[in-house]
Amino acid sequence: MSELLPDAKPNILITGTPGAGKSYLCERLASQLKFEWLDCSKIAKENDFVEEYDAEYDCPILDEEKLMDHLEPLMAKGGNIVEYHGCDFFPERWFQAVFVVTCPNKTLYDRLKDRNYNEKKLTSNIQCEIFGTILEEARDSYKTDIVFQLKGETKADAHMSLKTVKNWYRMWKRK
Repeated sequence: MSELLPDAKPNILITGTPGAGKSYLCERLASQLKFEWLDCSKIAKENDFVEEYDAEYDCPILDEEKLMDHLEPLMAKGGNIVEYHGCDFFPERWFQAVFVVTCPNKTLYDRLKDRNYNEKKLTSNIQCEIFGTILEEARDSYKTDIVFQLKGETKADAHMSLKTVKNWYRMWKRK
């Protein structure tokens, strides 16, 4: 796939550290914009796209190739909101916009603690947010003019993020 068909909806990537507010945003965007929500963690789990299990971080290791093969025909159609906590392995050609949801450390810590993340996993994710790792990955992996930062701390932030993505989509349709 090099370009979307002229009448196709764009593909949007929503990424960020676990607990930053991606799912909350994706659920609403998919519903309001009538896009397909592709939660990569859920897809990987349902289709066994897992290479191994990392006991230290208490999480599965994604088989990126299997996920890419699964997503390729879906992405060619357009109209997808892809959610994942990483972004540097997705082909640049897939997305017309990349939104990185960020969250202050205290809020993120509380959310991840509520999810019962072990200490190693919790610390790693907090450090990822402190250093802006996902935002940096996005800026390194995609054209800077399609990468946008969103805030995910409060419901007001989520509402503003929803508005931002919807405004981006309105502008994209006018092209």
